[in-house]
Amino acid sequence: MKKNILKGIILGSLFLVGCEKEEKTIISNKPIEIEYWHVASESFGGGTIKELVKNFNEKNSDIKVIEKFNPDMYKGLTQNLQVAIAARKKPAIVQMGYSYLNYANDNFDYVTAQEIIEKYFPEDKNYLNNSFLSNILELGQVNGKQVGIPYSISNPIMYINSDLMNEAGIDIANTPKDWETVRKYSEIIKEKTGNMGLFVQEYADNWAQQALIEGNGGKILIEKDGKTIPTFASKDSSEAYQYLADMVQDNIALHASNDEGFQTFLNGKLGMVITTIGKRDNFESTANFKIIGEKFPLFNGKERKLPAGGNMLMIMTDNSEEQKASWKFMKYLLEEEASEKWTKGTGYLPSAIQNENSGIAKFLNENQLMRVANEQLTDMGKWASFSGTNALQAEQLLIDVRDVILSGEKKAEQALKEVEEKITNLIK
Repeated sequence: MKKNILKGIILGSLFLVGCEKEEKTIISNKPIEIEYWHVASESFGGGTIKELVKNFNEKNSDIKVIEKFNPDMYKGLTQNLQVAIAARKKPAIVQMGYSYLNYANDNFDYVTAQEIIEKYFPEDKNYLNNSFLSNILELGQVNGKQVGIPYSISNPIMYINSDLMNEAGIDIANTPKDWETVRKYSEIIKEKTGNMGLFVQEYADNWAQQALIEGNGGKILIEKDGKTIPTFASKDSSEAYQYLADMVQDNIALHASNDEGFQTFLNGKLGMVITTIGKRDNFESTANFKIIGEKFPLFNGKERKLPAGGNMLMIMTDNSEEQKASWKFMKYLLEEEASEKWTKGTGYLPSAIQNENSGIAKFLNENQLMRVANEQLTDMGKWASFSGTNALQAEQLLIDVRDVILSGEKKAEQALKEVEEKITNLIK
């Protein structure tokens, strides 16, 4: 009897072990799942991301990419990433905004693409240097370390409602090249049509404001001894910010949420919008009037200095199989066909070097709005990025002061000085 019981236990154990082995085999045959976090809403490239993910998954049965939209742009994604890391549920790949480059390097555990290449894909050892210009790679570097791979590149352009310009009696052939003309046209539009002249984007970042400030000779920050020091409260910076604030107070420029500002433009009730070229597809496909593009306006006697907008791709996972899958997906996103879909579906400029006979090169030349953005590439530099553990708070303080200045609560000179002092103390 005991022998029979023992035999039954042994057989049962063997059966369970067999089932376990079979289950592990089944699990191992499942595709590797990786999460891809992005900031592309439905009106900002979300549909294109879904298409790219679907195409990749169909071509790679051993990998399943799951895309996840994060609202509130790069600030929202970065905050969500903090929470996910604390909960040990971080994604494999994220679109990290260039403005959070230093923060990501200082505060997140990540693995560089080159590390994964050298470990698992030796055939790609020269991929980065062969696929990107050195100044583009620098957008994702901290002290020479390639924190992320530049993916989306944008700069701010001016979108102009040609119908409203004509209604106001403005010769559309003379598009505004400088801030003085922008103000003049805004006054005419208001007087002749009753509509607002200008809206400058107000995302949860300081990208457009950096272009405004540095275009008048100011500077958001400087780097010294490995730290970032705020310097945005200069006379040049205050004058530039106040110029826009005065237009708002004179009721010829709009201070509003992006949704309200962009919708007012698309409804034909706003003459000019300054925002990312990444909105190009959404504006072109939605507006029922002809949109004309112009470069970011100049201040008299000053040079145009634009922060490179957009994002880099960072690999966050520490799982070897997910790292391999992540690199394969990243490499796919940078291929010519995928890059063309992304550029046409958004407006972002491609980061990787493109063949001069490619579809992207042709599109950049033929589309007037894209041509404007492409011509501004030589005016671009790094997006200001605070360093240290309190960088997110510093960025938020600078975002918040925009409402203080544009609402007329305080003059730009006073508001910027107060915030610069707060940030200086915060990031010591």
